[in-house]
Amino acid sequence: MKRREFVQGLSLAGLCAAAGTRAPAMACSGAAPSPVGGTQPKLRDKFFGCIVGCHVGSSMGAPVEGWLYERIEKEHGLLDRLLPYEHYRNGWKREPGTTEDGVERQKLMITAIIEKKDRVNAEDVRSVWLRDIKPESAGKVSEPFEATLLAMAKSGIPARDLGRYCDYAGLVSMARSCHPLGLINAGDVPTAIADVFEVGQLYQTTNSRGLQWAAVTTAAIAAATTPAATVESVVGAILEHCDPKVTGEIKNGLKRTADCKNVRELRKAFDSVYSGTGMPYAFSYANEVVTKAVCIFRMVGGNLKEAIIAGVNMGRDTDCVTAVAGGISGALTGAGSVPEEWIRQLDYATTLNVYTNSQRTLRESADGLYEAFRSRLTEAKAYAELMLPA
Repeated sequence: MKRREFVQGLSLAGLCAAAGTRAPAMACSGAAPSPVGGTQPKLRDKFFGCIVGCHVGSSMGAPVEGWLYERIEKEHGLLDRLLPYEHYRNGWKREPGTTEDGVERQKLMITAIIEKKDRVNAEDVRSVWLRDIKPESAGKVSEPFEATLLAMAKSGIPARDLGRYCDYAGLVSMARSCHPLGLINAGDVPTAIADVFEVGQLYQTTNSRGLQWAAVTTAAIAAATTPAATVESVVGAILEHCDPKVTGEIKNGLKRTADCKNVRELRKAFDSVYSGTGMPYAFSYANEVVTKAVCIFRMVGGNLKEAIIAGVNMGRDTDCVTAVAGGISGALTGAGSVPEEWIRQLDYATTLNVYTNSQRTLRESADGLYEAFRSRLTEAKAYAELMLPA
């Protein structure tokens, strides 16, 4: 979609969908049924579903992060519940539902967007880093390389240069965290991708493979929020807008798993493709994580609960796979399929987390992003009416 067409549309279908107001029939027509039955959730519910999918998926996948799926099967069968866990061998036994380093990254982006009520750039997010990251969080809810990036951020060098000094340009660091950039650009896939390349420079080198794969996450989420979105249209948006080298690998994954009916079949289908070991973050490269997540999303038809359970039981980087699969699925179908108990427990665990940069509830984070998006549309509508009078 060209930028001019997007701005023109803001005063009609886009604005009415975001604001929940009535519009001429032609403006809001064409809403498709939900891929999992019933009617499409409202945009506010899609925002909530995306955040729930990422945060609940991360916290459920964290206790078995790094495990092979054979070990998960042996110890838990099909894992479908929140568990306590410890990371970094630091003695902190986390309450079930406690999120991890990837969600910490995401919370910082959420804060920046909520406060700006608009799209954000690398400098906006760096400012939140400097204010909100707690010194005591190092080694508790962040990876070692993030402490180095934070120290450099305090030096005053341009925020866009920080990612040049991270050794891990192909990791899933941004791809598993960038959901808010898809939400603030809901329905506008090209701009969502542009923003992930901008903000992602905090963590990874400009135009690196890690950011090329992060573009898949934001593209999918931006596409999933549209009123008529389906699983097929979301996958189509990825294939249309993302880098051909990236989409080629996704196409191969989708073909390989086309006949898979459950996670046990899906995870086995990838055995001969992704099996790296013996190096730092061997399970956590963005191409593996995002490809698996898109295949999960397709297999479960966007059902959020099923996406979370599938991701948790995939083995290897379970929390990141689930964060991506859950975020995309929730952006399409909302959080209606997720047990309320999971949401309550995650919010409770957040109140106990003294290391996190934000103790917002899931609803507060999602609604803050939704109101920022509405603010963005309101300003764009006024601009469109000024420059393109009837």
